[in-house]
Amino acid sequence: MKLCIFCSANQNIDPEYFERTQELGEWAAKNGHSIVFGGHDAGLMHTVSRSAKEAGGQVIGVVPRKIEEMRKLSPYLDVHIPTEDLTDRKELMMAQSDAFIVLPGGIGTLDELFTVAAAATLKYHQKPIILYNMKGFWDSLIACLNNLQAKGMVRGTWSSYIHVVTDISGISALL
Repeated sequence: MKLCIFCSANQNIDPEYFERTQELGEWAAKNGHSIVFGGHDAGLMHTVSRSAKEAGGQVIGVVPRKIEEMRKLSPYLDVHIPTEDLTDRKELMMAQSDAFIVLPGGIGTLDELFTVAAAATLKYHQKPIILYNMKGFWDSLIACLNNLQAKGMVRGTWSSYIHVVTDISGISALL
């Protein structure tokens, strides 16, 4: 499968997020999965691409022009798909991927999560969306989604298309 990884490109975050992201990249490669990601050379993006590549996996970068202009392109790409902007990147990542795994991240990661989740609610795809809740990172988002659900603001049940897991075995069970 092609696993799309949405995650942080920041460096100054909990070191355990890097350790668990490295485990994910290695696990994906050893199980024959390719990684599709945003092509950045920093943070968890760098870790997942490096660990997958070093474990023998295929790494596909869907890279907006701005990342290339900033000279922040990952050195671990087997396939480089350039895009004009973030909107194009999300569209191509959605088309290229069989499943989505959301690691700790910020505004960009939330944008990616909600783009693929909204597309799932409208049946544009039926691909698994996995929220990898490392060390409770997404607990406040889960509470927010539950609150939206309770107020009738979510079409259907959010947990029917966003699956929360806390470890790689949870990811494996959904794929």
